[in-house]
Amino acid sequence: MRTFHLKYRGAAEECTVVCRRNVLSAELAAMAHGADGGLFVFTDSNVLALYGGKLKRHLPGVPVFAMRAGEENKTAETLFDLLRAMAEAGLRRNSVLVALGGGVVGDVGGLAASLYMRGIACVQVPTTLLAQVDSAVGGKTAVDFCGVKNLVGAFRQPSRVLVDPAFLKTLPVRELRCGLGEIVKHGALDGAIFGALTAQEDLFDLAFLAKIVPQNIAFKASVVRRDPHEAGLRKCLNLGHTTAHAIELSGGGLSHGECVLWGLAVESALAERHTAADGEFCRTLRKLCFAVLGRGERPPFDASLARMDKKNTAADRVTLTVPVAAEKYELLELPAAQYGREAAEILGELC
Repeated sequence: MRTFHLKYRGAAEECTVVCRRNVLSAELAAMAHGADGGLFVFTDSNVLALYGGKLKRHLPGVPVFAMRAGEENKTAETLFDLLRAMAEAGLRRNSVLVALGGGVVGDVGGLAASLYMRGIACVQVPTTLLAQVDSAVGGKTAVDFCGVKNLVGAFRQPSRVLVDPAFLKTLPVRELRCGLGEIVKHGALDGAIFGALTAQEDLFDLAFLAKIVPQNIAFKASVVRRDPHEAGLRKCLNLGHTTAHAIELSGGGLSHGECVLWGLAVESALAERHTAADGEFCRTLRKLCFAVLGRGERPPFDASLARMDKKNTAADRVTLTVPVAAEKYELLELPAAQYGREAAEILGELC
């Protein structure tokens, strides 16, 4: 078991991250006995099908609300359905919402907890690799709105994050690939993680992932602790994400992590063109990306969607957070037309 205690700048309370096995039977069961206002579990239909029996066994009497699984259901309607269910269950200010699921469940559940009675405690229990290494730690909560990803949201740190490597056993390879997208991103920013990735022959090995997940959590927590509201340093975590979001919104059915891998590959090449980037590092980073992705078909890419990224400060320019060397990144701003032309050209070269 490994435990992190995270005290974020400007936050009144700390967040505890616990990495251990059997979180449903041990951690959550203990919390249910000790929570004065009781627990309320929010999950999705896929997770409920896998773990519904364990929830009934270890959390008898605890109300459970399941949304329809899928990013397309990360909407205001789902958010208000959850808030209605919380109100009907009679949750109070000292109640605890448990978000059991992947990134969508964590985002919607965290936002609901921040809104209900102006804020109740939220415990994140991430069941996907992506959520374990990224979205569950850091306090970003949101729903998609008006066709824009994460347009409506809030910064709200969970009181606890419970990470269990046993959840990874139920994940298909594609879900592991999705999480590895963020792990590779962290590796571009952290030398120890990068070294572990480049030394590992099988990046999908579950024993390897169980060891590297706590490293990723520790890295992200160190960034978020110093910059909880993305005023400066935390922008490094947007590495590759401008292009990734453009690919994701272009609609090819790729997962977020797969899009991040494509984004890292494209933006590392842009960094070589427009900055004094370390070419060897950028090439090694791209090799890691394709070690996870495989050599698939060129993803759909509408460059105009990159202009919707929140980092952009002008309508006719695109701002990118690009990798330039081990543990180093830069903000690169390009005219929108030039970005679209060069990114499409690089995608063609990579495929």
